[in-house]
Amino acid sequence: MAHQVAGYSAMAKTYHWIVAILVFIMVPMGLVMTDLGPGALQNTLYFYHKSIGILLFLLIVLRLLQHWITPAPPPPASLSPALRIVSRSVHGLLYLVLIVNPILGWIGLSLYGAPIPFFGLFDLPSLVPQDRPNAEGILDFHATVGVVFAWLIALHVLGAFYHWLIAKDGIIERMTTAPYQKPKN
Repeated sequence: MAHQVAGYSAMAKTYHWIVAILVFIMVPMGLVMTDLGPGALQNTLYFYHKSIGILLFLLIVLRLLQHWITPAPPPPASLSPALRIVSRSVHGLLYLVLIVNPILGWIGLSLYGAPIPFFGLFDLPSLVPQDRPNAEGILDFHATVGVVFAWLIALHVLGAFYHWLIAKDGIIERMTTAPYQKPKN
């Protein structure tokens, strides 16, 4: 007899994949833009990095509200206690970074006195008075958290590949397709 592994809602899947695409644009952009010399390309990358950061923050807030209304499906009983802890930890840290790092960027840019545009439609207001010496420390911390975020993403992707290619336990299908029917052994 086959059994089902409960999947996420269509809305949760939509949020997940839109955020994933934006993150896979955002993180490399953040790493590259700081190493470029001043100029048009660096300015363009900063503009889009700020705009996408705002969009990601808004999407994560909406995702967390949606998650509160429609909780995640329970993990399959076959998932070991150790993998449950790793999974919850990595997911929790990903959400924490997706909330905290845009705020750090906003504070850092406010301290720096730089505009914070949202795709040219409007600028976010400054959160704090300008203080360039403190801006550097906050923006450096923002960048460090971005590197930690890249490692967390790598762990998340490796976990997905593990479940898809090695464990073949239906967990990857929870976020990709209709409910998974695990064949009878």
